[in-house]
Amino acid sequence: MAANIALVDDDRNILTSVSIAMQSEGFVTRVYSDSEAALHAILDNPPDLAIFDIKMPKMDGLELLRRVREKSNLPVIFLTSKDEELDEALGLAMGADDYIKKPFSQRLLIARVKSILRRTELMKASDDDLDQEVAEPLLRGDLEMDPARHLVKWKGHSVTLTVTEFMILETLANRPGVVKSRNQLMDAAYQDDVYVDDRTIDSHIKRLRRKFREADPEFDAIDTLYGAGYRYTE
Repeated sequence: MAANIALVDDDRNILTSVSIAMQSEGFVTRVYSDSEAALHAILDNPPDLAIFDIKMPKMDGLELLRRVREKSNLPVIFLTSKDEELDEALGLAMGADDYIKKPFSQRLLIARVKSILRRTELMKASDDDLDQEVAEPLLRGDLEMDPARHLVKWKGHSVTLTVTEFMILETLANRPGVVKSRNQLMDAAYQDDVYVDDRTIDSHIKRLRRKFREADPEFDAIDTLYGAGYRYTE
């Protein structure tokens, strides 16, 4: 079944061009120029992935993401302008999976969409799959990760992660004590020939720490090795 993509942007030209490009790749698109209408539609009938512009009237993309995240872990890509670096970082901190700067190439956007959807599919395990061979839960000290069900716990407390966050953490936790460079984390999280700059990985790491510290203020299992990368310590 074709993946369903929700596009939210107050620029109708962008909505039209992106929708046509997505449909040419076999996706089903739902377009919204009003973010408030988009919020109700997305929560009532969730798509497989959403693309939000940041700068919109009434409710901007950041607020739209915040309200979606209250009820859904839907994969989200942000469209940002060149001068919105602070908004990009804030968007990633709030739970966006990726961002693309305007003006952007349709090929790049489609590549990012396909990459995130593939990662999302890898994390899904339906009841029909439970009798088949699935990845064993990962236990590292106080950390529990169940890749088959996309579940994470820290000291028994559930921690909700996006697909990107999950795959970065899993890569680190699989080899405790081993330093992973940003490039290695990019390869693990994106698994495609898609350009992602260092700041994106750093933002994902900051968001991981913040989420775990909400469960445990003493969380310090992800170390930064300046100039080298990151490592998980038990």
